[in-house]
Amino acid sequence: MDILTIIIGIVIGVAGGFGIAKFMEKSNVSNLIKNAKKEAASILKDANLEAENTKKDKILQAKEKFIELKSEHEQVILSRDRKVAEVEKRVRDKESQVSNELAKAKKVNDDFEAKTNEYQTKIESLEKKSSEIDKMHKSQVEQLEVISGLSAEDAKNQLVESLKAEAKTNAMGYIQETLEEAKLTAQQEAKKIIINTIQRVGTEEAVENCVSVFNIESDDVKGRIIGREGRNIRAIEAATGVEIIVDDTPEAIILSCFDPVRREIARLALHKLVTDGRIHPARIEEVVAKTTKQIDDEIIEVGKRTVIDLGIHGLHPELIKVVGRMKYRSSYGQNLLQHSREVSKLCGIMAAELGLNVKLAKRAGLLHDIGKVPDTESDLPHALLGMQWAEKYGEKEEVCNAIGAHHDEIEMKSLLSPIVQVCDAISGARPGARRQVLDSYIQRLKDLEDIAYGFNGVKSAYAIQAGRELRVIVESEKVSDDNASNLSFEISQKIQTEMTYPGQVKITVIRETRAVNIAK
Repeated sequence: MDILTIIIGIVIGVAGGFGIAKFMEKSNVSNLIKNAKKEAASILKDANLEAENTKKDKILQAKEKFIELKSEHEQVILSRDRKVAEVEKRVRDKESQVSNELAKAKKVNDDFEAKTNEYQTKIESLEKKSSEIDKMHKSQVEQLEVISGLSAEDAKNQLVESLKAEAKTNAMGYIQETLEEAKLTAQQEAKKIIINTIQRVGTEEAVENCVSVFNIESDDVKGRIIGREGRNIRAIEAATGVEIIVDDTPEAIILSCFDPVRREIARLALHKLVTDGRIHPARIEEVVAKTTKQIDDEIIEVGKRTVIDLGIHGLHPELIKVVGRMKYRSSYGQNLLQHSREVSKLCGIMAAELGLNVKLAKRAGLLHDIGKVPDTESDLPHALLGMQWAEKYGEKEEVCNAIGAHHDEIEMKSLLSPIVQVCDAISGARPGARRQVLDSYIQRLKDLEDIAYGFNGVKSAYAIQAGRELRVIVESEKVSDDNASNLSFEISQKIQTEMTYPGQVKITVIRETRAVNIAK
């Protein structure tokens, strides 16, 4: 019973608590609703007040904007009125100026008409005077005919006949004088002298190369010449200044150098080294030094033998050495010593035919190209350099002038000078005597490019196709498409007038516009 009573009490307590909780919840909800309504009414009131204020602000801003636009419109109208007023003023000034010009033109026209009338009057007066002069002249001629008893036509014929006789006499004298002069300087005689001179000189035709081939007995020698890690071949190249080319060519080594003296020293030194069998850097330097001394002695010996063969005496030792050095120089592929000996003989024969000093002519012919073998580089042309050497070593004035003038660098002052020039041309013009070398070919390509660079707007120029085409790239900002064809024509005309070349040269002008942007 007690337990039942407790359970009933608990149930009643729980039910009562639940009822109390429900009541209190209803009371709180009612308060929350009231508070929410009050807050909503307050928010609505504030919103209406803010909307009213915003409306007033917008109306005020609209009025200010209207006033501002009205002011700007008034300023535009005022500016337009000012411009119209200025235009009207310029128009009035222009009208005034035109009126003044018309007035001046009318005055000039009136002056011109007055001058025209004045000149017309003068012309009529001159015509009258000319007519009167013609009548007077005719009258005087008639009076002269009556006095002389000859008509004007007869007098004219007599005068012409006397002039003919005098002119015929003068002409005969001039013809006789011309014939006498022609006999002394007949072209046929000159041709005969040249032909006889050429016929009496027989020379070899030889062309020098820039490489020499050194033959060896077997390819085993190549390894000894190269040496360990190439030290021997490097020592030879350093001592001689010659490029040694060892390739797959059987039993041969190529020596390449533009200087024939250095090339000959290298060839002889290699021959001695291979024959001796001892090939190492120290031995190489020793052999090259001995070979260089041997070549120097040989140069002097060749110079002495040359002047003795040509019958030239009293030549300075330094000039003898220069003559010997010619053996190892070439001019357009023609051996320089052989060319100088030939020119010397031609000069001697031609001087003998013309009754001049044969020994001086031979001397000038032998020395005419000594300026081509300088020890050091010089900016002077070889003719002027050779003339300076000849003067320095005591050669006569005629010989010095012939050396300096054989390419027309200076004025010819003696008959030896044209003889040397002609004989030099005869020797160089023989078929097979000369050939164009690489240097002249490279120089021609460089000259082509330099001509293109001389024009404004050219960015780069390239000579291609062995000099048969010149490709010119121009700057698109400086040269337009229309100017590109004109530039091509101007370059072609300049090349045609300033250069000598075989065949044709095609000039291509390229203009390119590039737009470059970078996406980041």
